[in-house]
Amino acid sequence: MRETRDPIADGWALVATDRWRFEAALASALEPQSRYLTEVERQLYAGGKRLRPLLLLLATRAVRPTEAEGEVSLKAVQAAVSLEMLHVATLIHDDIVDSAELRRNGRAVHAARGVQTAVLVGDLQFIQAIRIFAGSVDTATDMGIVRLVLDVGFRICCGELDELRGIDTSEPEALRRHYRATIERKTAILFGLACEVGASLGGAGTRATLCLGQYGRSLGRAFQIMDDLLDLAAAPAASGKDAYTDLAQRCWTLPLINAVEELGPGHALSIHMRGDETGEDLATLAAAAVGTRGFERAYDDARREALEACQCLADLPASTVAALLGRLAMYVVDRGFGAPLPIPAPA
Repeated sequence: MRETRDPIADGWALVATDRWRFEAALASALEPQSRYLTEVERQLYAGGKRLRPLLLLLATRAVRPTEAEGEVSLKAVQAAVSLEMLHVATLIHDDIVDSAELRRNGRAVHAARGVQTAVLVGDLQFIQAIRIFAGSVDTATDMGIVRLVLDVGFRICCGELDELRGIDTSEPEALRRHYRATIERKTAILFGLACEVGASLGGAGTRATLCLGQYGRSLGRAFQIMDDLLDLAAAPAASGKDAYTDLAQRCWTLPLINAVEELGPGHALSIHMRGDETGEDLATLAAAAVGTRGFERAYDDARREALEACQCLADLPASTVAALLGRLAMYVVDRGFGAPLPIPAPA
């Protein structure tokens, strides 16, 4: 396989024998609800890089003695479909909460169909995801995985509610603790689930399963911090969604916490985040945040999480898949930030 600068594309090429089965299983999972879906929802499933199901399939192969040979189990394919459906459900609900008009270069579901329909369509994806997962249960181990998925779904919803509710303090360290707890339940947990379930379905032992789960959670934290950085720094055309959503919603993300702490209470950004009008447009406020050392510190935190993800791979057998997982971790913090970062050697 010839490597490109995009390890996600390389990952899908590496699991090409599984991809067509994933696509077929996803189409089958969507069929029972087809009368309720429009082109808007279908575009959500057609777009995106499908990182979470890819991680599951890669983790399944990473723990096998002959990691790149043969097909993964049907259970792994069904689990990958369920993860993608869970993710799409969270996107639909996120956009409602954030009042976001764009998603993956198209209209958000609530913008196209109204909030009431969007809530129900999002719920439908959650329920169908669990139905697909539960449909392949035939062992006690499988039932344990289903319980894990349900627990993750519950914690994702809690994370979204925590983010929406916010925190009644302006103290930077308290805000940072709240932020980290929120992204753990909002994002990191689903990445960890993908890797942990993949490892388990690949027949991994306890240690390898825990290591891959930790890899996924560290990767998820890095991914979310980068999303929050790019919300301030990237153009809408590049991100495929509304710019400055966090600013508009006065959501205390890590780069905004750091920037406000650095700029002080009298700066227009700080005044805006407190809920007062400043007369400055969002682009100007975002530029102020991007220009701070606090913005760079948030990037440093994302890179630290990516490096920790790479260290979690040290106990895995050396393989093409393990190397690709390391590339993926560094790609997450490279996207939109210049030259590729070096992949650290295992400790």
